[in-house]
Amino acid sequence: MSIMNRIVTTVAFAAAIALASTNARAEPKDIRWATGPVGSSGHKALVVLANLLNKEMPEYRITVLPMPGAVMTVKGYSTGEYQGFYGSDIALEEYASDSGRFKGFKALMKREPVQSFWSYTLEVGIAIKASNKDKIKTWHDLTGKKVYTGPLPFDTRLKLENALAALGVKHIYTQVDLSTAGSQLESGAIDAMIIYTAGETQPAPWISQASLAVDWAALNPSTDEIATLKKKGFQIIDVKPEAFRRDVHTSNVKLLPFYWGFDVGADVPADEVFKMLTIIEKHSAELAKLDPSFTQIGSKMWEFQKKALDATSALCPIHPGLAKYMREKGVWDKKWDSKLATM
Repeated sequence: MSIMNRIVTTVAFAAAIALASTNARAEPKDIRWATGPVGSSGHKALVVLANLLNKEMPEYRITVLPMPGAVMTVKGYSTGEYQGFYGSDIALEEYASDSGRFKGFKALMKREPVQSFWSYTLEVGIAIKASNKDKIKTWHDLTGKKVYTGPLPFDTRLKLENALAALGVKHIYTQVDLSTAGSQLESGAIDAMIIYTAGETQPAPWISQASLAVDWAALNPSTDEIATLKKKGFQIIDVKPEAFRRDVHTSNVKLLPFYWGFDVGADVPADEVFKMLTIIEKHSAELAKLDPSFTQIGSKMWEFQKKALDATSALCPIHPGLAKYMREKGVWDKKWDSKLATM
């Protein structure tokens, strides 16, 4: 081989290595982000959020993974299967207390769940067939009746079951498929079913589907039941009937809210989570237009984060990226310093 050919070959080889190196550096980092099943509020919201972040943060490639229930995403993150999860305060309460669905789970963990972004509340309640509203007037009237409080893995189901237990309502849990819940209520196979909104603005897609099969009425707890629930630590809010996009046969709907978030951990550094949060804040109006569930983060996303952390800070570590974001907004509480996650 001539000297010139050797030089050309060497230069070409060096260029190929440089190009390969550049391509390797440009390859986005995957985030396998688990959420609820197709038809749930969590799946719909994360698809919208992931589309935004994939566009605005090309250094990451987010894949949305539907699971039978959000609790499985928290566990899957903690055992290293996923890089992101969909967590509620009620699931993290069980995790922190080593109870319920998380009893004995800490022995199996590879890492702790981390709080990095609180996105909205879900608000749960009950619906009955509208033609039965003169027979079933209070939650206690469901004693001995067949009630679908949601799929077994759903945290919304657990929230409603806890509320019914707090009132001493001994209903008969009846499992049906999400896709047939409306027709089962219409036929009388069940006497009541769970309803809920996301961000006080819209029902889960499966509830909208169920509404096509049955004329249902929201069943509000009685004044005495509301007093008992509040005494036992449940918050109750009024959600406008318009949130359900149908006639719910009452002037207001009494629902029980709890917090939900889309979270990442040590797989995403603090500066990147900070960037992620600033992007979400900047595009909050766009997110809310695509999915009204995000309405609560609104123009002051940091206020919603603070409200959530006031309720959840003791449950599991807080991502340093969320802490940085809140410090920038002047709403970080120093008492949370000891709760920061180790990265």
